[in-house]
Amino acid sequence: MRQSLHAQSFSKKERLTGAKNFVRVYRKGKRIKLPGLTIISARNYLPYCRIGISASKKIGGATERNRAKRLIRELFRTNKWIFPSGYDLIFVPYRKFFHLDWNELKSNLVKAFDASNRC
Repeated sequence: MRQSLHAQSFSKKERLTGAKNFVRVYRKGKRIKLPGLTIISARNYLPYCRIGISASKKIGGATERNRAKRLIRELFRTNKWIFPSGYDLIFVPYRKFFHLDWNELKSNLVKAFDASNRC
């Protein structure tokens, strides 16, 4: 039971931190456009996936940005099987992100990473 709980955690090693890492992903990464969300992915050669979130003021004030970040973290935490290991991912939400429901977001991610295989 401990392993299943651990698999649903969001540890510090899974967070993309530091300006250098963000710049590297922005420069070398491939972009996957989804409704309300863009994902930029770049190889990190680690046995796990790391995520970063770039929510600008274009999507709203502090409350909206923080809500978008919480939703993206929860989406990652509960659906790690969708995301490829060995990649850094930056999520960039747009205003339309708030008009999508949870199942629609999840199905868009599954389609993007299964169909594209370009990560």
